[in-house]
Amino acid sequence: MLSLPRAVILLSGGLDSATCLALAQQQGFECHALSVAYGQRHTAEIAAARRVATALGAYEHRLAQVELGQFGGSALTDPTIAIPENREGGGIPVTYVPARNTVMLSMALAWAEALGACDIFIGVNAVDYSGYPDCRPEFIAAFQAMACLATKAGVEGRPLFIHAPLIKLSKAEIILQGTALGIDYGLTVSCYQADDEGQACGHCDACRLRRAGFMAADIADPTRYCASGR
Repeated sequence: MLSLPRAVILLSGGLDSATCLALAQQQGFECHALSVAYGQRHTAEIAAARRVATALGAYEHRLAQVELGQFGGSALTDPTIAIPENREGGGIPVTYVPARNTVMLSMALAWAEALGACDIFIGVNAVDYSGYPDCRPEFIAAFQAMACLATKAGVEGRPLFIHAPLIKLSKAEIILQGTALGIDYGLTVSCYQADDEGQACGHCDACRLRRAGFMAADIADPTRYCASGR
């Protein structure tokens, strides 16, 4: 019996990363899911990642830890910075976590090389994203080029590929793809300030984008909102 090619999937517990895991499985990969506790203010998304990994049948799920919160600079790691609600206008919001995707991809890269995997999946999105510079196609291309230069595998002619299958999709298109793959999005948490039970606030950027995506896809929103967010 032939073994499946291995892939590392960054799994945050949110809607996008769950879709990435399902897509990687559909493409025939043995999926090794990696979640990262980086000092985020709530742990609901880590619990959601465990649920998603189990429900979708990931081959393995690991939790890595890195304390980005010690540096501050983001509303997601510093409780003294308020999460913006009903934000208007452009620019990079205070929910941007400095170097987060660079750090997470580096951890995924280390595990992928140790596994002998040539593929990494990440659920970044450049259409419905919140202005984050590390969600752009240019960033993904640059990281892949670096990965091929900076690893034993790359130098020995086994290039690593960074898959960002959602990068040009709208939130509605992502939801439609995931629904077709049988994902229960009620297991996921996207909110920037979900409570300990995983209930969403309904007001932050992540909640607004998620809710609008379900409306545009004409699919019932399974998100559990707190009383003030309904």
